[in-house]
Amino acid sequence: MAETKEYLVQAQESGSILISEEVIASIAALAVREVEGVYGLSSSTNFDIANMLGKKNLRKGIRVSLNGDEISIACNLIVKMGTAVMTVAKNVQEAIADEVASMTGTRPVRVNVNVCGVALPKSAANK
Repeated sequence: MAETKEYLVQAQESGSILISEEVIASIAALAVREVEGVYGLSSSTNFDIANMLGKKNLRKGIRVSLNGDEISIACNLIVKMGTAVMTVAKNVQEAIADEVASMTGTRPVRVNVNVCGVALPKSAANK
């Protein structure tokens, strides 16, 4: 059975523009990568090194829900050891909201950040 995809629909004079959940998740994932203090995204709420996502699967740590023209986003975040967790989470919320609004024209009504774990930065782990 095929999955049903949700789309953000923006009516234009000459037709409609459809933006899929997957595109919004990719935008959000790219915004997360730019935030200082982020170690990565996790595919589940349980922190396990096996659940760490590489660049190709990064959007799997992001869940997008569309309800009409309202966007809700949730992400499972792993922060770097030594960073202020609340500051990083707030910066992630703002980065996602700003980037999604910039690229889609619609600001998310909610961006939930679930901090799943803390990890040593890669450079410190190799010492």
